[in-house]
Amino acid sequence: QLQLAESGGGWVQPGGSLRLSCVVSGAPLSTYAIGWIRQAPGKDREGVSCITSRNYTDYGDSVRGRFTISRDNTKNTVYLQMNSLRPEDTAIYYCALDTLCYGTEYLGYDYWGQGTQVTVSS
Repeated sequence: QLQLAESGGGWVQPGGSLRLSCVVSGAPLSTYAIGWIRQAPGKDREGVSCITSRNYTDYGDSVRGRFTISRDNTKNTVYLQMNSLRPEDTAIYYCALDTLCYGTEYLGYDYWGQGTQVTVSS
């Protein structure tokens, strides 16, 4: 059974950094794309980033230059390094799996994790 599990969320002050991890179990990560999606309180889900099986990456405009997505297929894990965090980055962050990246507007992923909370405040 294919499952995704996020970790690494928490509280951080504005300007700080966090690294989120997404561990995939039940299938080899190497053949899949992984996306990061976030949902802030009272707002719709927003695509943040995506990485393909060939390491092509895509970022939403609000995070480009501050966030970096990467993958380690030997650990079946995808990472989201988040720097220069802002209060508006506060959200639940989900990782999700599909065969390809279809742009950061895409939310129709086949499999989703349970999410990890990120809070940015002073």
